[in-house]
Amino acid sequence: MKGKSMSAATPLWTTFLRFLAPLMLSNALQSLFGTVSNVYLGQMIGVDALAAVSAFFPVMFFLFAFVMGLSTGATVLIGHAFGAGEHGRIKIVVGTTLAVGLLLSISIALVGGLFSRPLMMALATPADILDQASAYARVMLLTMPLGFVFLLMTAMIRGVGDGLTPLLALALSTAIGLILTPMLIRGAFGLPAAGITSPAWAAAIANIATLIVLALYLLRKKHALAPDAALLRHLRLNGAVLGKVLGIGLPSAIGMVVMAIAELVLLGLVNGFGSDATAAYGAVNQVMGYTQFTAMSISITVSILGAQAVGGGDRDRLDGIVRTGLAFNLVLTGGLVALIYLAPRAVLGIFITDCAVLDLAKELLTIALWSSVPFGLATVFSGAMRAAGVALTPMLLSIFAILAIELPAAVILSRTIGLKGVWAAYPIVFCAMFVLQMGYYLLVWRKRTIRRLI
Repeated sequence: MKGKSMSAATPLWTTFLRFLAPLMLSNALQSLFGTVSNVYLGQMIGVDALAAVSAFFPVMFFLFAFVMGLSTGATVLIGHAFGAGEHGRIKIVVGTTLAVGLLLSISIALVGGLFSRPLMMALATPADILDQASAYARVMLLTMPLGFVFLLMTAMIRGVGDGLTPLLALALSTAIGLILTPMLIRGAFGLPAAGITSPAWAAAIANIATLIVLALYLLRKKHALAPDAALLRHLRLNGAVLGKVLGIGLPSAIGMVVMAIAELVLLGLVNGFGSDATAAYGAVNQVMGYTQFTAMSISITVSILGAQAVGGGDRDRLDGIVRTGLAFNLVLTGGLVALIYLAPRAVLGIFITDCAVLDLAKELLTIALWSSVPFGLATVFSGAMRAAGVALTPMLLSIFAILAIELPAAVILSRTIGLKGVWAAYPIVFCAMFVLQMGYYLLVWRKRTIRRLI
């Protein structure tokens, strides 16, 4: 028996697009909630509230990196089991992943709830926003189990090729959160005014409501990830499965953290050129974020569909998925890059009003924007290797490119040609990543026999 994804009746590009489209919309919805919540805080409470929430971002990022890594490992194993038609093994992976996610998040909730203020002090939070930042952090950490379970479930559902259900769940969660946040800020309709903690409480309520609806929906559909008696029996730590999940997930999480640290180093270099340079950096990163977000969505699609091909023992299909991912990157990521190059000032003008900063940002965007294409091509190869459970070597290649190529290039070029040198480091490192990942994929990995892990 084989998973539905193995059907040869549907053209591969159609299957790819059918999964990619809801994935991109899902990621857009996640970004929307954060953006609109910040608008609510800034407009309804003030800039201090925005600063207090931003102070918690480093903690949130590290926790998010881990849960994303965990879900990446689980999704690959689920794809293998689904591709092989071993639906019973899907429950083992899901149960183990949820068990470790719950254990970790409950520990974070207990410790974070007690020590949120010392934590924010350790992050050098300014004294004038320390009380607000601590209150926000306390609620975020106490409600972390709900967030972890929601993120893990929506990610793991994609492992069986279902991109629509996570999209519907995120749409419901986002709608509830966006409605509740201003009501909690003002204390409308008899609700207690929650002030700075409003987005955190709104997210928690949205998560629990959506999880209940999602559970009922999955049970009614007899979905492979339905929280039925079989899944509940496997809601425990399975050492062998956990080792495989972490073997794929931890390198992915570490790679995210290293990229974030490198970005902080680059920001430090940019800050040395003054506030206009910092403002331009923020705007250019916002624009490039959309092109890279497209590329990453394609990479995730390659990883999930590729995992199903590995599970079904279909090497030819995996090769086809890689070719399709490369083509989609050239068309979608490349197309978006081309559109932005047609009207860069208009796009940057959404974020910048100052003419001098706008001119600077346009110049920097011209240097770096095209490199989103080789970045996307590199992530297709790393996504394909991750689909077969090989995550460590692609991660080490990326870290090598960042530490040995990007950061030295940025430092040296910033001293020789100024601010442009920092931005020139992006095309240099993304092209290096492309060559390294493609070289390893074609010369080493592709010659190996691939086997499903579960």
